[in-house]
Amino acid sequence: MHIPKRALVASLLVLNMLMATRFSVSRSVHPILRKSPKRISQLTSKHLHKSQSCPLWSSSFSFCLQSLHKSKTTSLSFSTSSACPPSSLSMAASATASAVDDLSLKDNPLLQDFEFPPFDVVKAEHVRPGIRALLKQLESDLDELERTVEPSWPKLVEPLEKIVDQLAVVWGMINHLKSVKDTPELRSAIEEVQPEKVKFQLRLGQSKPIYNAFKAIQESPEWNALSDARKRIVESQIKEAVLNGVSLEDDKREQFNKIEQELEKLSHKFSENVLDATKKFEKLITDKKEIEGLPATALGLAAQTALSKGHENATAENGPWIITLDAPSFMSVMQHAKNRVLREEVYRTYVSRASSGDLDNTPIIDQILKLRLEKAKLLGYKNYAEVSMAMKMATVDKAFELLEKLRSASWDPAVQDMEDLKSFSKSQGALEAEKLDHWDIGFWSERLRESKYEINEEELRPYFSLPKVMDGLFNLAKTLFGIDIEPADGLAPVWNNDVRFYCVKDSSGSPIAYFYFDPYSRPSEKKGGAWMDEVVSRSRVLSHNGTTSRLPVAHMVCNQTPPVGDKPSLMTFREVETVFHEFGHALQHMLTKQDESLVAGIRGIEWDAVELPSQFMENWCYHRDTLMSVAKHYQTGESLPEDVYLKLLAARTFRAGSFSLRQLRFASVDLELHTNYVPGGSESVFDVDQRVSKRTQVLPPLPEDRFLCSFSHIFAGGYAAGYYSYKWAEVLSADAFSAFEDAGLNDSKAVQDTGRRFRETILAFGGGKPPLEVFVEFRGREPSPEPLLRHNGLLSTAASA
Repeated sequence: MHIPKRALVASLLVLNMLMATRFSVSRSVHPILRKSPKRISQLTSKHLHKSQSCPLWSSSFSFCLQSLHKSKTTSLSFSTSSACPPSSLSMAASATASAVDDLSLKDNPLLQDFEFPPFDVVKAEHVRPGIRALLKQLESDLDELERTVEPSWPKLVEPLEKIVDQLAVVWGMINHLKSVKDTPELRSAIEEVQPEKVKFQLRLGQSKPIYNAFKAIQESPEWNALSDARKRIVESQIKEAVLNGVSLEDDKREQFNKIEQELEKLSHKFSENVLDATKKFEKLITDKKEIEGLPATALGLAAQTALSKGHENATAENGPWIITLDAPSFMSVMQHAKNRVLREEVYRTYVSRASSGDLDNTPIIDQILKLRLEKAKLLGYKNYAEVSMAMKMATVDKAFELLEKLRSASWDPAVQDMEDLKSFSKSQGALEAEKLDHWDIGFWSERLRESKYEINEEELRPYFSLPKVMDGLFNLAKTLFGIDIEPADGLAPVWNNDVRFYCVKDSSGSPIAYFYFDPYSRPSEKKGGAWMDEVVSRSRVLSHNGTTSRLPVAHMVCNQTPPVGDKPSLMTFREVETVFHEFGHALQHMLTKQDESLVAGIRGIEWDAVELPSQFMENWCYHRDTLMSVAKHYQTGESLPEDVYLKLLAARTFRAGSFSLRQLRFASVDLELHTNYVPGGSESVFDVDQRVSKRTQVLPPLPEDRFLCSFSHIFAGGYAAGYYSYKWAEVLSADAFSAFEDAGLNDSKAVQDTGRRFRETILAFGGGKPPLEVFVEFRGREPSPEPLLRHNGLLSTAASA
C-alpha cells in the first residue's frame, strides 16, 4: 500500500524508488529519483512510489502498518536498455574502488547485465564499490546530457530516462534487500553511500539545462501536438524542478541541499529505530495459563518463534512460547489473550516503541518537522503541507474538509460502538466493564463480534489457505481483466526460498508483466507492514529488443502468518484483504498501456489517487462468488458455508465508526503537524496528537502514548501531509466499485464488461492523464462519497449530520 502510497504524482514515485527510507519523498531530488509510496512520479514520478503501503489499521488490517520501500530495478538487461552497458560501468568505476573493497568490480553483481535482478547473490560488500562506480558513470552521462541537451524528446527525455533508470534499478535492488533481508553490514554500507547518491540526485533535480529544455518544449509551437502523456511529463518535470530548488539562488540552494541530505538521513534512521525497537521486545512465557485464550495458530507461531531463538523443545502445546510485537503475534494477544495484565504490557510496549533510549525517535521527529518547514519557507510556501499538496489532487483546505465530513459521520456510531462494548463486557462479568482501556478494546470487540455474528476469525483460518486464496484472486483477475497469471518460479532469482515469482499473460498467451510475492513475516530481518513496489516500469525507450516495450515487474510483500508445521499459511480474513489490496497496486503497475516510462503504471499518478485500485480490490473480498472461490477448506476442499458468508457480510460494518475515526486520527494529526504546528514551540508533537485525538477518538490515547515515534508512513515514507490520501482514494475506490454494483454483481457479462472498462481506464492510463479525468472516463461522472458511507454503514448518520 498503500497511496502508496500514497503526491502520487510523478514525482514521489521515482524518488521513492531511490530513497532509502521507503516513503521519504525528497523534493529536492530529481522527481524520478525521488521516492514514492505508498508509498512512486513522472519524470519525477512522485508516484513511482516505490512502495504502496497500506493504511494503519485499515480494513486491510494492521499488516499494512508500515510501508516502506522504494526500489526499482531495471528490467531486462542493462546492456540493451541502459545508456551505459555494464562493461562501461565497470571500467569507469575501477578507479573508485576503495582499498578495503577487495572485490573485483567486474564480478560485482550490481554492475552486471541481467534479465532480472540478482537478489540471491547481492551482498553488503558489493554496495560501496558498486554504487560508487555507478554514480561516477552517471555523473559523466549527466555532464554529456547537459552539454548536448535540446528541447526534444530524443535529446532530453530519453537520455534522462536512461540515467534515472540505471540508478533506480541498482539502488532499488539494495534498498529492497534492506527491507526484506536486513543485516547490520548492509545497513552500514547503504548509510555510507547514501549521501553520495542524494548528492547526485540533487544535482540532477536542480539541473538548469534540463529545466530550461523542458520549459522550451512547453513554449514551442509543437506543444499542442504532443500527446496528453507527454504534456503531463513536461508539466510535472517543470513543477518538480521548482520544488527541487532549481530556481533558488546559490546560497539558498546550498541550504536547501543540506536540508535534503539531512532529511534523508533522519528518515533512514527513523525507520531503522522502528524496526530495531519492534525486534527488541521478546516475552518468554512458560506457563500456559498466562496465554490462555490464544488460538492454536498463535500458539504454534509463538512456539515456532521460541524454537528459532534456541528453545529446542518448544511446542505449541507445552511451550515455551515467545510473544513479539510483530503483527501476527501482537494482534493475537490483543484480540484473544484472557490475561489482561499481558495485554496491557504488550499494548503499552507497542505504543511506546522507539520512544526511549538509543532508539528514541522523538528528537528525529522534531528535527524532521523543523527541516520540512524550513524547506517549505525556502520554496516560498507557508508550510510543508502546501509543498506536499502541490503535486496532489487535493488542496490543504479540501483535505481538511473531507476529514471533517467523515469525522462527523463517524463520531456518533463510534460512541455507540463503545457503549455496546461496555454493555457486552458487563454482561460477561468483566470487572473492567465500566472502565474499558485500550488493551481491552480488541479483546472485547472480538468477543462481541463472535457473539453477534457467530464468527470466530481463528476458526475461519482453515478456509483461507494461501494457495487457495491466490488461486481465487488470480481467477478474479482473469474474469475482470482478461489476464492469466502463471507460476514462473526459477525464472528469476529470489531473496528467500518462500518468495514466489509469477508471469502475467494477456488473452493471447503473451507475457505482459511479472511479479514477486513475499508473503510471510520474518521479524528478524524483514520490515513490518505490507507493500507493493516497482522493480521496473513499462518503457518504450528501455526496450531490450528495440521493438516491443520493456515489460513491467513488481514486488508484492506481506507479513502474514507463516506456515506452521505441515500446514500451509492459514490466513485471517483481514490478511486476505491485505493480499487483495497489494495486488490492486500491482495490477495498476502491470496492466498499464503507457509506453512513456515516466507516466507508466503508478508513476505520475497523484498521491491521493494511487490507492484507488488497491482499495477497490478489497471490495471483492465481500463478493459472494469471489469469496467462495477463495474460501476452500485446506484439507477437505469444502467451500465456506453459506451462512458463514452471510455473517461475514453482515459483520463488514461492525465498529465501522471506530475504525474510521482511527484512520482520521492518523490523517488529522499528520496534517496538523505539517500546517499549524510550530517546531520548538510550547506544544510538543505529542500534545498535538492528544489535542487532535479529543475530536477523533472516543477513548483518548494514553498520556504516555508515543505512537508518533513509529508512524513510519509520515516520517520514513511518502505520506508526509498525505496520510489523508487513504480516505481521499477510498471515496474514489468505493464509487468505482459501485459501478459494478450498478451493472449487477450477479450478471457475469456485466461484471466482465465493467471490468474491462476499469482495465482500459483506471489501470491503463497510469499518470498519463489527470486522475479525475480518468475516473470520469470510467464512471461517467465525478466521484461521490455516498458509496463509501453506504459500504461503511454510515450513510444515514451522514445524512442527518
